[in-house]
Amino acid sequence: MTAAAALPVVCAALGDPTRWTILTHLGEGPMSASALAKVMPVSRQAIGKHLDVLREVGLVTPEQRGREVVYVAVGAKLGALARELDRIGRSWDTRLLRIKELAERPDPPA
Repeated sequence: MTAAAALPVVCAALGDPTRWTILTHLGEGPMSASALAKVMPVSRQAIGKHLDVLREVGLVTPEQRGREVVYVAVGAKLGALARELDRIGRSWDTRLLRIKELAERPDPPA
């Protein structure tokens, strides 16, 4: 799936405040679902479900560390998302500048 095609799916996953907070915590370093549940007002089971969604869209990956599974934020996927959003923003900036130029153009003499 291309970055553009994946964008709505990834944004939908990030649209949930709990998933966004989980990803923010994982940006500081790998954590298990149990560790996340200790720093968030959400049950470990709910954290697990949110981690599944983030894993399915490629934003986190599980790693076995001894008897524990920790989750790591996937920087490459986040970087691709940021680049795609930046591309869209530049496209809209170009369009808006063109609209501004057209709106400010003096009317031709009658």
